[in-house]
Amino acid sequence: MTTDALKVLAFDTFGTVTDWHTGVSRVLTNVFPDLDPSELAREWRRRYQPVMAEVEGGDRPWTLLDDLQRETLTDVLTQVHGIVATEAQLDEAVHAWHVIPAWPDASDGLRRLKRKYTICALSNGNVALLNEMAKTSDLPWDVIGGSDLWRHYKPARETYLGLVDLLQVRPDEAMMVATHSTDLEAARGFGLQAAYVERPDEWGPETKTSESSELNAFNVGGIDELATALGC
Repeated sequence: MTTDALKVLAFDTFGTVTDWHTGVSRVLTNVFPDLDPSELAREWRRRYQPVMAEVEGGDRPWTLLDDLQRETLTDVLTQVHGIVATEAQLDEAVHAWHVIPAWPDASDGLRRLKRKYTICALSNGNVALLNEMAKTSDLPWDVIGGSDLWRHYKPARETYLGLVDLLQVRPDEAMMVATHSTDLEAARGFGLQAAYVERPDEWGPETKTSESSELNAFNVGGIDELATALGC
């Protein structure tokens, strides 16, 4: 594939554009001061994919990510730590995902890319969450593609091709940008181009293995580097 026809850049948000570990850990420090916030954030994050897979597999009805996050945090607290959280604690903790900070290169890099391309969030977060995140972290999206628009979670085809249909472009005229290989592999499988962003600190103190691949159009160290690679 060539980037000559490229019109749309679709970005994963949690981990690729924003630093969920730092943001969520910071809030958990205040909400559950007797627990290790980094460990709790990582335990919570590990419940993310399995519960979404239950929705996609038809084992449970469509459920917003906010509600899934609340459920999985409750499970971690009770099953692992023997804690029954209050409603107020759960509210504050779940809201942390709405206001996680962007990586330092994200906002400026997106503004550079926006001059040439339509830039979109394509996330498992719901639209309200992503809108608040954008305002908090100065993310200048042209389009916010939340999972509640498609009522599906990545890597379902409805998410990638739903955005393509919404913007009236061919799949090869769109590029998925992510730091997770499963996201990129799915996007490529549906005809989109793919760019990998290295985020070695995504999991905080936990070592993250690079998921770059020669199958991606680009493997870069940040969104600013992607902008340079694309001539922006």
